[in-house]
Amino acid sequence: MVRYKLMRLNRIIATVALLSFSVSFYSSAQPKDITITIHLRGVYESKISVLALTVSKTFKPIVEVPGIKDGQTTKISIPKDKLPGEFVLRFDYKENEASTPYPSEKNIFAYQQDLELWVSPKYCNNGDSTRFQPGELENATFVNFSKENGRQKEKIGLLQNFLMNYDDSESAFFIQGIKEYDQRRQAYNQWLVTRALQDSALFVSNLYRFQFIPEISLKGNETDRIHSLINHYFDGMDFKDPLLIKTAELNKWMDNYVNLYGQLSTTTALRDSLFPAAGRTAIEKARQGHPMVYGWMVDYFYRGYEANAIDAGMKILEPYLNDPNCLTSKRQEIERRLKGMETLVVGAKAPDISLKDSTASLFELNKFKTPCKYILLLFWSAGCSHCVETVDFLYPWQQQPDVKQKMEVVAISLDETDAEVAAMKLKLAKLGGWKHLHAPDGVRSKVASDYFVLATPVMVLLDAKTREIVAMPNTPDELKKVMQ
Repeated sequence: MVRYKLMRLNRIIATVALLSFSVSFYSSAQPKDITITIHLRGVYESKISVLALTVSKTFKPIVEVPGIKDGQTTKISIPKDKLPGEFVLRFDYKENEASTPYPSEKNIFAYQQDLELWVSPKYCNNGDSTRFQPGELENATFVNFSKENGRQKEKIGLLQNFLMNYDDSESAFFIQGIKEYDQRRQAYNQWLVTRALQDSALFVSNLYRFQFIPEISLKGNETDRIHSLINHYFDGMDFKDPLLIKTAELNKWMDNYVNLYGQLSTTTALRDSLFPAAGRTAIEKARQGHPMVYGWMVDYFYRGYEANAIDAGMKILEPYLNDPNCLTSKRQEIERRLKGMETLVVGAKAPDISLKDSTASLFELNKFKTPCKYILLLFWSAGCSHCVETVDFLYPWQQQPDVKQKMEVVAISLDETDAEVAAMKLKLAKLGGWKHLHAPDGVRSKVASDYFVLATPVMVLLDAKTREIVAMPNTPDELKKVMQ
């Protein structure tokens, strides 16, 4: 679960970023998968994983390659639907054969260029021990930018800290300091604009915008400064750019925004009043931009309100959740599955399934052997009354000898809650002879996603030899007609 973390104002001011320019280069779909070639060295062996940024802005493995030995090379493919983006290369390495695996991680960027990387996992973030191929663009450019950005920002930060702690806000010296600070701030922001335009063909240029220094009133007390930052927080942000949601920085940037309200929330009642206001303001800004950014913003506040039990916040989300132009992660997944259903047609190859069965053995559809002519995939849930009715009809019919010799049943439970799982286990005891699988993540599981399941029950009849789809019956009666 996501929880807002409150930070002191000076830390927020130092890290908050406001965009005062618009550079969008995401004009076409990613043309191809890319390959990462990794040369391992300096350890006995390692499992290598690639973790991609998820909707909730955590990193989740998309590829894992175990047992790569010292001196060996492996190639890992990143699918085009994950690109461009930020990734984590994780190394679970052993220093010697008897060692316990130890993790190390390196953040990388990938877009249109295949990558080649020489890496020693023990020192994977040390430039002397890890390097990309000559001519690599995304990561080399970001390293160069970060170094220059640090130099550009250092003196502005010193001046800002001085002004925030100066005790006479009416003195000529203080007023002159504010003028100097603002001149340096604007010059720095202009440098970011120029640098972003220079690197506009690269994904990493999207991260520059988060370094912008906002306008802020340095006069007044801390509360005045917080209100000043809130009022200027979204100035110039290009919510029309869908690549915003491909960056981990967007989540951090929004955390800073929420933390400003958090510092004003001196009581729980005030928090429950201010945080909904923060959400409404941010969502209304994002609503004017790209539907995916709009949806991302609603997702962000949904997680926050749910984690912090802010009912008033959940209430303000209702009209946005019902807005068809708001492409939340859930709405995107529904649309993807509705479109995907069009590909599950008679004659199409069924996606593979890899799940543990009721005996804890690995079941793989493509390797499953049966003497029967057909395999019936039945997606069901013990918490679904219609599913139970379907199962109660199918089971005695399928157990008839003439049907049983023609059709094998693979029942895939999508039960999630403890109560549903308990009910499922009781039901399985009465369904002997079927192959039983369980997808603990339910409709969010990979198997449900692969088969575009939105609700249960779903039946898919396969040719047992070719694994091609024979029929997608909606009812047991339709299945019986196909089997005749």
